[in-house]
Amino acid sequence: MKITKAFGALAGIVFLAACDVTTVSPGTDQSSATVASKPSPRTLSAQQAARSFVRVVQTVEPVAERECRARTSGVNCDFNIVVDDRPGQPANAFQTLDKQGRPIVAFTLALIADARNEDELAFVLGHETAHHIAGHIGRQQQNAVAGAVVAGGLAILLGGDNNAVEAAQRTGAQVGARSYSKDFELEADALGTVITKRAGYDPLRGAQFFARIPDPGDKFLGTHPPNASRLETVRRTAAGL
Repeated sequence: MKITKAFGALAGIVFLAACDVTTVSPGTDQSSATVASKPSPRTLSAQQAARSFVRVVQTVEPVAERECRARTSGVNCDFNIVVDDRPGQPANAFQTLDKQGRPIVAFTLALIADARNEDELAFVLGHETAHHIAGHIGRQQQNAVAGAVVAGGLAILLGGDNNAVEAAQRTGAQVGARSYSKDFELEADALGTVITKRAGYDPLRGAQFFARIPDPGDKFLGTHPPNASRLETVRRTAAGL
């Protein structure tokens, strides 16, 4: 396990999971753009937040690796935790893969500073590692390809020219990629709850982060489920533990 401070370590990343811990602003690339969470009273100093983040990574990352190895086969479970230290980035965390297929989990400085306690940091890390364990990037890509094929085929049947077919394929890919994104988020919330709990943190307390971010509601083809659904998933999973 290694914590990389510079965002330069993310060079060469090819895909982003369709997940964030914050909501997506309308009209932006759904795979990566977020809006910052609502301002909240700081409970940790900058130094305390930094120390808390390091402790959380050192504690949660080995648990996530064990869960990954126990639940998958032939999957790279060597997580690399990085910090996006570029100024002005909103509170955000995401999971992706580098060119060698190694899972990357990135936190922005704003998210680390915004966390009110270590439970929130632990839950976010558990949630993001869960996306990799569940194979959400690969499943999202498959859905995008299927959507492109179906939409392109329909455009051909309707007599569309090459431009119309290409446009239909692009739209189909976008729709396909978003089709199950809400389900993916809830799956990551559930498994993230397990990882957080087994690492010794309180997932219910950690999931209170959702109470401070804008509620995306239940929009058609939205990428994130309502906050209430996410909190209920955490409660139900934690009760089962």
